[in-house]
Amino acid sequence: MIVPDTNPPSTAILWLARLALASPFVLSGFTKAADFAGATGEVRGLTGLEPAPAFAAAVIAVQLGGSALLLAKGRAVWVGAAILSAFTLAATLLAHDFWAKPEGAALRDATTFLEHMGLVAGLGLAAILAGRDP
Repeated sequence: MIVPDTNPPSTAILWLARLALASPFVLSGFTKAADFAGATGEVRGLTGLEPAPAFAAAVIAVQLGGSALLLAKGRAVWVGAAILSAFTLAATLLAHDFWAKPEGAALRDATTFLEHMGLVAGLGLAAILAGRDP
């Protein structure tokens, strides 16, 4: 039988875990901001959404703003986790629709899809743990 740990992790450990969880969004946001033309092309190529520059700017704002909130304290962690979860879910459904891809691309997109669902789950856990932050 597994006995739950009654000692919550320290605030520093929880913050470092949220930093690790936010890191792909932070890196992606800064990379897209530094190469906005590339970000616009990525939005257009992966999703077909127009106007692509407006969507690229929104992606950057969501990735960096959501990450900042995730690294804050209190309710901001919940808001950041919700923003990043919703973004990840929407982007994954739009860009990694493995069920509609040819056989060779389907496995790659299915793997990416599941990795992104793992991020969504991790963001949910971060929000739950933030409520228990000592």
